[in-house]
Amino acid sequence: MSFEKELSARSESKCELCASEENLQAYLVPPGDKEGVDGHVYICNTCKEQIEDASQVDANHWRCLNESMWSTVPAVQVMAWRMLNRIKSEGWPQDLLDMLYLEEETKTWAESTGEGLDDADIVKHLDSNGAVLQQGDSVVLIKDLNVKGANFTAKRGTPVRNISLVHDNAEHIEGNVNGQRIVILTKFVKKS
Repeated sequence: MSFEKELSARSESKCELCASEENLQAYLVPPGDKEGVDGHVYICNTCKEQIEDASQVDANHWRCLNESMWSTVPAVQVMAWRMLNRIKSEGWPQDLLDMLYLEEETKTWAESTGEGLDDADIVKHLDSNGAVLQQGDSVVLIKDLNVKGANFTAKRGTPVRNISLVHDNAEHIEGNVNGQRIVILTKFVKKS
């Protein structure tokens, strides 16, 4: 069975968040660590737009989470938790959050993007100039770096594309240099 067909079968050809049957597509739940169907939700275009652009969020659209938050699919639970946290200032989402139980692994996944955490608790990755780094950004090394265990030096000016953030350490990112996956200190890179 193909990837799209598996998602469609799991969701009964409906958006797994709002139950719409139009313009459905697979959405990889950030940070994208989970492979295949387990790391995706099958959602409509309306939900996708509001997930990706916080300025487009219509809190009333998300009343659908009253149903979908009870899904047994961890990826759906993660997205329900994140959207409820995003709009919790409306009042009613807080009641749903108080009822929502997530397994420890699912809760860790839900919190991995910083959604629902106080600003003081969010791990922010900043480059050498103070610019905020995001998952998937490209950076350039600003200093020659000796790579321990790989016996090479990553040269100043080397581009590192599609970085990964180390979620529990604001000073570390990961990226590929010379075909090796390495950990890089944020103070030695600048966002490109």
